[in-house]
Amino acid sequence: MNRNIELSIGEYYHVYNRGTDKRIIFKNDKDYYRFLILLYLCNSSLSVDLGDSLRHGSTLSEMLDTEREETLVSIGAYCLMPNHFHLLLKENKENGISLFMQKLTTAYTMYFNKKYDRSGALFQGKFKAKHANTDNYLKYLFSYIHLNPIKLIDKNWTEDGIKDLDKAENYLNNYIFSSYPDYIGEKRKEKCILDIKSFPCYFQSKKEFKSFIKDWLDYKSEFLTDKVGPCQS
Repeated sequence: MNRNIELSIGEYYHVYNRGTDKRIIFKNDKDYYRFLILLYLCNSSLSVDLGDSLRHGSTLSEMLDTEREETLVSIGAYCLMPNHFHLLLKENKENGISLFMQKLTTAYTMYFNKKYDRSGALFQGKFKAKHANTDNYLKYLFSYIHLNPIKLIDKNWTEDGIKDLDKAENYLNNYIFSSYPDYIGEKRKEKCILDIKSFPCYFQSKKEFKSFIKDWLDYKSEFLTDKVGPCQS
């Protein structure tokens, strides 16, 4: 699938992809953690070779301490879902997003295919990207991306509204495979994946961010949709 936008240095993009035929791409926690490690390690001009580190049982924390060369992109937000992922990226170098995504999806596909004894493409063609070309849209993406996990406990919430707001907020607070915990002030190693300073400072505090997310939880699908459609499943 060809993209009809040009990726430019200094610009912001919503980048996403899903498993081919909507297949599950994260079967367990180890798969999610591998992708998180790759989000960090592939964001470098260096090549990625996880073989020796993983054979020696390096922890997530140790892998996220690995020194990198100049980053290809800045990551402002991310969310991993069972059959797809969302990233909010800023391009730092010419072709930085394309190179980063090629390294990321190739490395993860190799890992997944070896682990589950399969072959062939894992993702549904080339990654997709939407240009966040307005301030309002860029800010909105912080809600769109981080609210995706609600679909796992209430798949129709964008159409019917939230039935239990406290349950939804608690689920987001404990969903560790997104950058949401980092924005609400959780102390964890995964925060090094992000380069928050490269994005506009929309939220002056974790309280302001949580209030922003809570406001969006009260909306329905006519508001909570990206230009590519509603939160994917």
